[in-house]
Amino acid sequence: MSQVELIDITKSYDKQKDVLNGINLSIEEGEFFVLVGPSGSGKSTLLRMIAGLEEISGGFLKINDQTVNHLPPKERNLSMVFQNYALYPHLTVEQNILFGLKARKVEKREQQIRLMEAAEMLGLTELLKRKPRELSGGQRQRVALGRSVVSHAPLCLMDEPLSNLDAKLRANMRVQIRRLQKQLGLTMIYVTHDQVEAMTMGDRIMVLNEGKIQQVGKPITLYNEPENLFVASFIGSPKMNLGNAAFFADGNHLIIENQLHISIDPDVIMGVPKDRNLKVGIRAEHLFPGESKKDHIHHLEAVNVEQLGNETLIAFEVGSELWTAKWPGQWTIEFGQKVPVQILPQYLLFFDVETGQLIQSADIGKLREVVTI
Repeated sequence: MSQVELIDITKSYDKQKDVLNGINLSIEEGEFFVLVGPSGSGKSTLLRMIAGLEEISGGFLKINDQTVNHLPPKERNLSMVFQNYALYPHLTVEQNILFGLKARKVEKREQQIRLMEAAEMLGLTELLKRKPRELSGGQRQRVALGRSVVSHAPLCLMDEPLSNLDAKLRANMRVQIRRLQKQLGLTMIYVTHDQVEAMTMGDRIMVLNEGKIQQVGKPITLYNEPENLFVASFIGSPKMNLGNAAFFADGNHLIIENQLHISIDPDVIMGVPKDRNLKVGIRAEHLFPGESKKDHIHHLEAVNVEQLGNETLIAFEVGSELWTAKWPGQWTIEFGQKVPVQILPQYLLFFDVETGQLIQSADIGKLREVVTI
């Protein structure tokens, strides 16, 4: 049974254009579900509708098979963690964490048991008597998490909770939140605009754009088989390299951005129409170094090089597009240098120019093996 179910959910203000349109979605018990999309896509509005903080314009919202459209937030048995922490500045850490339990008149002994469990789990034991102004950003976020944990609500909603933290703290908090969710068996719905957060935290991801669902699936599925150009360009860092393409009359040769000429075995492109303009995509890690390779080599001009220590990102100009290659290790490449790059046809994805829909994904059988332990 789905814990949260959205059936044809819509949201509009003053009967103008829908902010959210036709949202159909099921979230399973114990699932870490991520809503991701650019600013203004409607993801925070959708979360607030689940929480009961926004009115639903149309459709039905069910929690544990009960329609809750008109139930107030306090009767939905959920907790919520906000972007701005929402801590009371005049209360101590302990008082902030226990505030909701006191409002619900939970027995004092039970309050203390839950408080100590949450404080130990989140490393807040030594901070219980401090005020929020005496805490770092990461500590404040843990206090907000603690308030959610002590509620014992089975459903937890999070609205961009890490966006105010620096990169190192964000990475650490990602691990803590994921571990907490698994330890407590929570169903978590997590909103972010950061696709790296979405990829690293979610059991499943829903990509939202302009109020419509673009794709729902496991992170690796969205990465390897994006259903359209929006998902292809949004999921993955660096983003997928894209370019306009067309086949020559023989149907066995492809030209990309009027620059790259690629010969293709017909078996690789059996489902791809040869008589129309296309968009092709290729991931940065599938533009291979061509130094020791013999076939499908293209000499591209490097226009930027980023040394990251464990890997190197090289940007190339391909027609009107900038393509990025991601190579393991450290590469000494100069600006303007012509660099041999291997582009294998089996790693290309094909999209319809008119609709943006995926026609054919890369040949998964040719991709590097995913190791299971």
